[in-house]
Amino acid sequence: MSEKLIGSCIFGQSGGPTAVINASAYGVIRAALDADEITTVYGAANGIKGVLEDKLYVMDEEDPKELELLLHTPSSELGSCRYKIADPEKDDTDYKRILEIFKKYNVRYFFYNGGNDSMDTCNKISRYMESVGYECRVMGVPKTIDNDLFGTDHCPGFPSAAKYIATSCMEMNKDARVYDTGMVTIVEIMGRHAGWLAASAALATEFGSGPDLIYLPEYDFDMEKFLDDICAVYNKTGNVFVAVSEGIHYADGSFVSEAKTAAQDGFGHAQLGGLASMLANVVKERTGAKVRGVELSLLQRCGAHLASATDVSEACAAGKEAVNQAVSGVTGKMVAFKREYENGNYKCVMELLPLESVANYEKKVPLEWINEEQNGVKHEFIDYVLPLIQGEPELPMEHSLPRYARLKKILAK
Repeated sequence: MSEKLIGSCIFGQSGGPTAVINASAYGVIRAALDADEITTVYGAANGIKGVLEDKLYVMDEEDPKELELLLHTPSSELGSCRYKIADPEKDDTDYKRILEIFKKYNVRYFFYNGGNDSMDTCNKISRYMESVGYECRVMGVPKTIDNDLFGTDHCPGFPSAAKYIATSCMEMNKDARVYDTGMVTIVEIMGRHAGWLAASAALATEFGSGPDLIYLPEYDFDMEKFLDDICAVYNKTGNVFVAVSEGIHYADGSFVSEAKTAAQDGFGHAQLGGLASMLANVVKERTGAKVRGVELSLLQRCGAHLASATDVSEACAAGKEAVNQAVSGVTGKMVAFKREYENGNYKCVMELLPLESVANYEKKVPLEWINEEQNGVKHEFIDYVLPLIQGEPELPMEHSLPRYARLKKILAK
């Protein structure tokens, strides 16, 4: 056990929201409030931008009952951002400002909740603080529905999104087959470079009714083969249900989506969308069938009403673990999940990974889990994802509607 480090902490959220990112927030905030070493708990408004702009919420002033409601409140309650800070060796402007804020509030603990780019931010801050001799323990808390964080078995947010996608696909497929006239339904699912989310649609097929065909970005996309696949199923059954990852791309690396050049986010990633509609037009032209294009869009990452209880529990536990490890002397790490089985039952074990081993790396669906035709997944994927979506959380309700956290968000002075 290291010597006690006394000071305040800052917690921030970054990147795309999820159904359970606030469960991780609750884990961090509750554990930090309970830690003797941490004097004041601050929440950064809009992630690292809140630190740079000196816009911090005093979490000590919040009603404990409202904080607990974060467990079942979707999205990023403190606000998020997509802000890329430079390498400190090239431009230390932001880092000097962060250090100034840390000194102002005696911040000795920094917890950042996000995905690949957020872990990069976390790593850079950790390196800078060490280089200038300012003792501050920096910990990354994982988050991403894309499930592409390197080194961890899975990421908080992915299981709930997978459960939402599978359920929605089951419902859509039922709806798409009620008429005696043929139809092709194409659903677009998030995932820029990794196909974990689109692959989750296979759960619907496995346990009810779901896609006939699934296309992931792990393989290059071939439009002619895609159309041949659809025609083969359509000619046989009169109906086709297709799931496509938004990031499917041609052999030259260009995205199939016609909206691929529309915009970029703060990290330079293409803003995708419109793929389902574009493919629907192509399929309609080839087959003459009635075709519907459906884009799940934001719904798949904010569906707290379909959250996995396992996901909620693990997300909260990751936040608590980050605080417990930091106050014990750990810094420069991300909390990760390791899968174990006990008497045949799934068990999640926490472990720590160096931030530099996680930042800017992507974990993709193993190619051996994708079928030979590259239009579906094998049972190994089902075995992987099924334990993660288990359980239904007891959602607080008000007037038969979800009761989400209502924080006061009192700014620090």
